[in-house]
Amino acid sequence: MRAALAAIFLAWQLGAESRHTAAGLQHFYNLEYDEAIAEFEKAVADEPLSAETHNNLAQALMFREMYRDGALETELVTGNNAFLRRPKMNAPPEVEKRFFAEVQIAMQLSQREIAKNPRDVEALYALGISHALRANYNYLVRRAWREALQDATAGWKLHVKVSGIDPSNADARLVQGAHDYVVASLPWAYRMLGFLAGFSGNREQGIRTLEEVARNGKRTSVDAQIFLCALYRREGKPRQVLPLIDSLLARFPRNHLLRLEQAQMYGQIGDKANAVASILKVSEMKKAGAPGYSAIPWEKLHYHLGTVHFWYRDYAEALDLMTKVIAGAERVDLNTGAIAWLRTGQIYDLTDRRKQAIEAYRKAIQFAPEADAAKESKRYLSSPYRREKGL
Repeated sequence: MRAALAAIFLAWQLGAESRHTAAGLQHFYNLEYDEAIAEFEKAVADEPLSAETHNNLAQALMFREMYRDGALETELVTGNNAFLRRPKMNAPPEVEKRFFAEVQIAMQLSQREIAKNPRDVEALYALGISHALRANYNYLVRRAWREALQDATAGWKLHVKVSGIDPSNADARLVQGAHDYVVASLPWAYRMLGFLAGFSGNREQGIRTLEEVARNGKRTSVDAQIFLCALYRREGKPRQVLPLIDSLLARFPRNHLLRLEQAQMYGQIGDKANAVASILKVSEMKKAGAPGYSAIPWEKLHYHLGTVHFWYRDYAEALDLMTKVIAGAERVDLNTGAIAWLRTGQIYDLTDRRKQAIEAYRKAIQFAPEADAAKESKRYLSSPYRREKGL
C-alpha cells in the first residue's frame, strides 16, 4: 500500500478537549469522518467563539474528502519531486465553500485576540493551524502549490513566534519540523521564491523536531507519529515505522489503513509472512463485521495482497488478485485502479505476454490519465517492463 496517512502539510490537531472534541478526535483518527464532523459541529455550537473548534471542523471536512479520494492511501511523500506532482482532488463545491468558511471564521477569531494581545500564545497557535489547513487544501485540491507554500510558511512563522514566547511548547514545533522537511525536499528553484528566500530547510533537523514532538507533544503527539510514518518510509526506514504503527493501533484500533501500512512495512523489510498475515487479519476483521472494517471493499484488500505477491515475484497469485481488483474497479479510488492495471501489465510483460501487457497499460492510462501509474504506463507502451535485480 502506498499509505502515508498524512498530507504534505499535515492538518495539525489543536485545542483543549471538550467532550465533543474528544469524541470527534477518536472518530477522526479511526477514519470515521462523518461521525467526527458531527461531534465537531456540536463543539462549534457549544463554543462558537473558539478558533480551535472551527479549525477542527475544517480539518475533518478536508480529511473526509482526502479519504474518499484515496489521498490518505497514496504515498504523497515519495519520489524526488512528489511534493509537486500530486494530482488534484475533486471536492464538491459545497464542501470547499464550507471548509474555507470555517477557516476564515477561525482566522478572524484568532486575529481578534492577537489584536488585543500580540503575545497571546493560543491565538497565535490557532492562526498558524488555520494557515496550515489552508495550505493543505490549496495544495491537494486546488493544486495551487505557490499559495500552499505561502500559507505553510505563514503558519511556520506564527509557530516560531509561539516557541519564542513559550519555549516549552512542544506542540508549536510540529509545524516547524514539517516545514523544515518539506522545504528541504523541494527543488532548488522553488526555494528561491520570495517567501522562501533565505530558508533552505533541513530534512534531518525536521525529522529530529518531529521525533521530539512525538515524545513530548500534548496536542500533536499523534500527528507527529503519523507524519513520521510517512517520512521514515520516504527515507527508506521501514523498521522505524513499525513500532509507531503498533503504538497508533493500540489507540485507534478501527483505523484499517494502519494495518495495511503495517503490511507494506513488513514487505519492505523482507518479512513476507507478516506482510501477508497483516492483510489477512484485516480480511478476518471485515468478515467478522468489526467496527471500522466491514465497509472496506474486498477489491482494496485484493489490491494490497496482490501488491505483496507482486514484489515477491508470485506472479500467478498477483495476477489473479489484480484481476479481481480490475473487475470491481468502481469500488476503489482512481489511484488504486490505475495501479492495478499497471501491475497487470507489468506481470504480463514479466511473463512474456506483450500483447496483453500493452492492453493493460492502455487501460491504466484510460482509467486515470493524471495518475502517476498512468504516466508510468506510457513508458512501457514502447518498451517492456523489466525488473531490476533484487527488486
